[in-house]
Amino acid sequence: MNQAPTPTADTVRRLVRALLEENGASGPGPEVRPVTEGGAPTTWWVGARHVLRLAPDREATVRRRRELRLRDLVRQHLPIAVPTGVAHGEWSPGLAYTLDARLPGGTAEEHDVSAVGEADLAGLLSGLREVPARQADALGVPRAAPRSLEALRRMAVAAAERLGRADEFDPARLHQLTPAGAAQLAAQAAPAVLVHHALRGEHLVVSADGRVRGVLDWTDAVLGDPAEDIAGLALAVGAGAAVRAATLAGYGARPCLRGLWLARCDTVVHLARRVEGRKAGPRDADALALPRTRLRRAWEAILLERVTEFREDGDGGDATAADGDGDG
Repeated sequence: MNQAPTPTADTVRRLVRALLEENGASGPGPEVRPVTEGGAPTTWWVGARHVLRLAPDREATVRRRRELRLRDLVRQHLPIAVPTGVAHGEWSPGLAYTLDARLPGGTAEEHDVSAVGEADLAGLLSGLREVPARQADALGVPRAAPRSLEALRRMAVAAAERLGRADEFDPARLHQLTPAGAAQLAAQAAPAVLVHHALRGEHLVVSADGRVRGVLDWTDAVLGDPAEDIAGLALAVGAGAAVRAATLAGYGARPCLRGLWLARCDTVVHLARRVEGRKAGPRDADALALPRTRLRRAWEAILLERVTEFREDGDGGDATAADGDGDG
């Protein structure tokens, strides 16, 4: 198997010049620079108005091409923007590129989401639920089985003990999720819905006034468990905002709490891996900043936890809430 080429600034400049020539333009073209520093960047700013993404391998190429069709499908169901493609093709034999118009705004890592922005997130979750699964199936969107919260809980308990020894996390906090509680928050039999599956802060376009204006990067989308997107929002904007948005979108206590605990266990496991893999130095301290921030967001205390009771019944338990407010 041939090794994929490494994209460089010269690679991007040549590609941009070729695109300009195809459209009758000439000259050196706009400035290009990687979106993130370090490694082999595959996402580049092209001037001030476009974003170029280069698929690093054949698998990513399949996802990039599927994303173009998926965005056209979801656009009609969402109240917020998804990127619009300007050009697409191959930057190297068998490896795709997509050039998109840049959505104006920052990210959820740069701007706090306001109360009105939480309503935007609710519209996002509602819209995803309305996308016909059969149409997503026809585009090749894969189906993903719900994760076992109990298996994840066990991993998180072990990771929390290691974080406790590193003075990063109090393992007792995980005692809130018992094996019985994890069983009651197991995914219920229900039709799969379209799940973005990567609602991280850098993929939410947020304006300075806190409105959520767009959602980026649909390459990881699946048909599956909507609690995964609630979990993603907990990491991106905090547990309180995520649960309020999900409640406003019509989700009940069970999927909200399932998403919350998926997020909490994930952050413990991920931080433990980062702590164990770090070396002494400023770069490694910086590498821990985002996992620590995500852990803090996911572990916000919320009212829904205090007002929700689980009762045993014939189908393995149910969740009832004294009210629908997820604020905390």
